[in-house]
Amino acid sequence: MAKSKPSKGTEKSLKSSINPLMCEIPSFVDKLKIGTEHKKNKDQQLGAIYILGSADKVKSLKLISEFAPAWQQETLKAQAEKKEVIHFVGDAGPVWILAQKSKKDKANHEGRIEESKYAWCRDQVGSFLAFFKAYQLNHVNFQLEKTTQDQDLGVLVGLDMGAYNYRQVIEEKAHSDLPQIFIKKSGGVVAKNIIDRARSTAKAVNIARHMVNVPPNYLNPTTVAELAMKTFKAMKNVSVEVWDMARLQKEGMGLHVGVGHGSENPPCLVHIRYNGKTKKAPLAFVGKGVTFDTGGLDIKPSSGMRLMKKDMGGSAAIFALAHWVAESGHSRPMDFYLALAENSIDSKSMRPSDVLTARNGMKVEIHNTDAEGRLVLADALDVAVTSKQVPELVINVATLTGAIKVALGADLAGLFSNDDKLAEALNRAGQRAGDYSWKMPLFPKYTGNMSTPFADIVNAVDGFGGAITAALFLEKFVRGKSWAHLDIYAWSDKAGGALTFSGGSGQSVQALIEFLESK
Repeated sequence: MAKSKPSKGTEKSLKSSINPLMCEIPSFVDKLKIGTEHKKNKDQQLGAIYILGSADKVKSLKLISEFAPAWQQETLKAQAEKKEVIHFVGDAGPVWILAQKSKKDKANHEGRIEESKYAWCRDQVGSFLAFFKAYQLNHVNFQLEKTTQDQDLGVLVGLDMGAYNYRQVIEEKAHSDLPQIFIKKSGGVVAKNIIDRARSTAKAVNIARHMVNVPPNYLNPTTVAELAMKTFKAMKNVSVEVWDMARLQKEGMGLHVGVGHGSENPPCLVHIRYNGKTKKAPLAFVGKGVTFDTGGLDIKPSSGMRLMKKDMGGSAAIFALAHWVAESGHSRPMDFYLALAENSIDSKSMRPSDVLTARNGMKVEIHNTDAEGRLVLADALDVAVTSKQVPELVINVATLTGAIKVALGADLAGLFSNDDKLAEALNRAGQRAGDYSWKMPLFPKYTGNMSTPFADIVNAVDGFGGAITAALFLEKFVRGKSWAHLDIYAWSDKAGGALTFSGGSGQSVQALIEFLESK
C-alpha cells in the first residue's frame, strides 16, 4: 500500500517532524502521586479537593468550618444542603468539596437516565483541570473520603481524559501546564487493579479521541492501516490483516469499493484479530471508517462538510477497543474490523442510480451518495458474520445518520438491535459507564420505502425516520446473527465534563469496555 503524504499547504501548521496520527498519547494516571499528599510551603498556593463517598452533610459542614473564611461559612453551609459541589478559597488556597446527592427517588423511573457514581466523579473531576490552570496551581491534593471503587475509578479516568490535549500531544508537550496531583484515600488505599483499569480505559478513550482529531490530510485509509500494523504488531495474541483494493474487489465487496473509488486514497478493510485464552466463539466488532466525507456527487454544503473528518469515529472507537482488549489481556477471542474509505469526488465516483453488488450478492441502487457509511459497513458486516471462526454476536459502531442526533442529541447513541438481551446488556453497560445509549425501534414497515424496480434495495430514502431505515439496511447484511448497531456522534461541540475542549469524544468506547467486562 502506498504511503500517503500530507499536502504542502498544511504541513507548516503542525510540527513538521511529527505525524500526529503516529504520536504516542502519554498516560496522566502514571504521573499521579497516589497514596501521598503534598505539604504546603508558606509562599505556595495549594489546591485541595475532598470527594465524599456519599452526600455526607456532617463531613461537609466540618470541612467548611475548618477551611472556609469565617465570613463565608454560613452561606457555604446553606449551600451544602442542596449543592453537590462547594467551592471557596481558604487560607491555604482553593478548596472544593464534592458529594453526589442520592437520586433513589428517580433512579427506577422508566425512561430516565441518571449519572452513575463513576460517571459523576469522572466528569466533575475532569472539569476541574481548567480551574487548576486558572488558579495557576502547581500542586493539588485529592482526599477521597469513604469512596467506592467505582468512584475512585471515575476520579482517575476523569483526570486522564481531562488532561488530554491534542496540540500538546503532537508538540510533545503533554501535561506541561498541569499541576502535580496527589491522591490519598482516608482509611484505605486506591486499589492497584483500579489504577490499572483507569490507565487502560482512559488510554483507549483518548486514542479514539485523538484519531478523530487528526486532520484528514494525515488520516486516510492507508495511514490508519499503517497505524494498526504499527500499534498491534508488538502486542500479545494480536494479528492484523489488511485487505487492499484488489482484495476487496476479489471478495466481491462492491459497496465498499464503490464508496472509495473516487479517492486517490484507496479503500481497505483492516482486520484485527485477538486470540483470547478461551475456546468460546469470538465476539465481532465493526467500525465505520469514512476518513473524510464530502458527500460524494451528492455533495454536502460547506457547513455540513466542516467536521466530516469525524466520520471515521466508529472505526476509531473499535480501534481503541481493540487496544484495550489486547492491553488488558481479555480472555475472550475477538475480531475487530475497520471499514475504511474516503468519500471523494472524481470521475470514478459512484453516481445516484448506480447499482452496486454487495459481498452477500444483494444488488443495491444508490439513491444518495452521501449515505455511504452503511455501504462500507454492509460489506464489512458480511465479512464478520461469515468468518471461519463464526462470532457469537456482532456489534457495529458508526457516525451513521444526522437523524439520530435530531432525535437524541449529541450525548446519546442510538441503539438498534435484533436481540433484546444484547440491547439490554449494552444499555446497562452504557448507563454504568456514563457513555449513554437509547434503544430505538427496528420497524420493518419502513423497509417498504427502500424498494426499487432496478435492484433489491436502495441505500437510502428521503423523509422521516432516517436512522431507522439506515439500521434496517444494515440488518440485511448480518445473516440473522445476534447484532447491535450504535449510531453515534463521536464529537463534542464544546467543552464539558472530562472533555475539556471541543473535538473527538471517544463515544461508545467506555460503554463497550464495560460491556466486555462482563463477558
